[in-house]
Amino acid sequence: MPNPQSLLLIDDNAYRAGAFKAILEFLGFNCVPSSSENWLAEMQSHEEFAGVIVGQLNQYDPANNVGRNIYSEIANIDKQIPIVLIYDPLHEDQEDDYYGEQRVGTINWPLKQNELLEILHACSACRNGRSNPEFIRRSNLLSHKIVGQSDAMSAARKLIEQVATSEATVLILGESGTGKEIAARGLHDLSDRAGHPFVPINCGAIPAELLESELFGHEKGAFTGALMTRKGRFELADGGTIFLDEIGDMPMPMQVKLLRVLQEKTYERVGSGKSLRANVRIIAATHRQLSTEVKEGRFREDLFYRLNVFPIDMPALRHRVEDIDQLVAELISRLEKDNRGSVRLSPNAIRSLMLCQWAGNVRELANLLERLCILHPYGVVDVKDLPQDYRKDSDLSSYQTPDLANKNETSVSAANNDKLTASITAIHGEPTSQLPTGGVNLKEFIKDVELSYIEKALTEEDWVVARAAKRLTMQRTTLVEKMRKYQLQKS
Repeated sequence: MPNPQSLLLIDDNAYRAGAFKAILEFLGFNCVPSSSENWLAEMQSHEEFAGVIVGQLNQYDPANNVGRNIYSEIANIDKQIPIVLIYDPLHEDQEDDYYGEQRVGTINWPLKQNELLEILHACSACRNGRSNPEFIRRSNLLSHKIVGQSDAMSAARKLIEQVATSEATVLILGESGTGKEIAARGLHDLSDRAGHPFVPINCGAIPAELLESELFGHEKGAFTGALMTRKGRFELADGGTIFLDEIGDMPMPMQVKLLRVLQEKTYERVGSGKSLRANVRIIAATHRQLSTEVKEGRFREDLFYRLNVFPIDMPALRHRVEDIDQLVAELISRLEKDNRGSVRLSPNAIRSLMLCQWAGNVRELANLLERLCILHPYGVVDVKDLPQDYRKDSDLSSYQTPDLANKNETSVSAANNDKLTASITAIHGEPTSQLPTGGVNLKEFIKDVELSYIEKALTEEDWVVARAAKRLTMQRTTLVEKMRKYQLQKS
């Protein structure tokens, strides 16, 4: 039986090998370091290792295929042992595409604790009967979708991994915005049905009289407006997974029909007497307490027990505030990927967010970050920059701007003042120490200068408002309001 705590390290970088060994031992793993010359002797005890970690190979040469030969020898000795590569930007020219399906992941150097623990978990899983590399790949994807290392989130993620490959009906519970649909998609992606459709439907968003047709489909002429035969969600999800979101809002008559599908695995389209086989896995979710709904007569008790085969609770954000920094990083990364802007939060801003109640959970946090991307595009947000409801700064000191930055700001301000004087001169002539005899309309004068600068910035930045606002050192929303005020638009 392999020891899931032992790893073989092949790395010709002696310094890194020593550091790696110390880190692994600190985490409770036994590490056996070796080089590209002597690793084979250590591999004779391959059954003792949970995995092989391959780093820098000094003898690497595309002509002699040292890395390829090492992999071939590892595969000949043990085709089930997982292989992990160390990615070092200084040696990124080394090939790694020949490690095949035994490769379960890559570790970036310098190390990140969460990334390392995830890979070590994958290795341990491979050597404890779950040696399917495809499952490990999907499991790693789940960790990226369901973000957080808190005890509550780790427990939920573990339940998802345990039940994913079964055909059991799953009931996902949790407040609105906790990520119930993400959990359902994770269950589908880890299951044997991953290659088939995942079909979601919100049972509370569809009128009661249309819900049956949406779920089961209808025949042509079944009711007024049924101009053609239409497939329902159960039929569209054939072979895959159907996700019944907000099942607690399903009308009582539909609960009876859904119960029959769960019991008999068959259903009929509206207006048809022909039974269709329901080859789907059902995952349901609700923010309601269904046990209370049953007691108060709003939800069928027999349906509740049919759905509640394997319940999973998605924790509220206020119960896992230690995950907020990871969630912020992940949500901002998604905004950047969608070209919707970016922003950075100071440590004190993160601490302030950790003190909030988050009634809307992760969805509320995502909306806040999108708002901050608009208000402070590509800037650093401190506690004082957060909306009032999110400022919990009684014990937090505001970020102190370095003297160098203040000095630079003063220099830039002085330079801008010089440019402003030159522009005013160009618009209104050389300024004098005395006012004109007839006086000056200061309001109109400032308006002309402001309008001139805005037009100039927009023209130079090809009417990209965010860049123009940056040139004018103002918020994007402020510039948009001024463009409306002056009726400015690209011709």
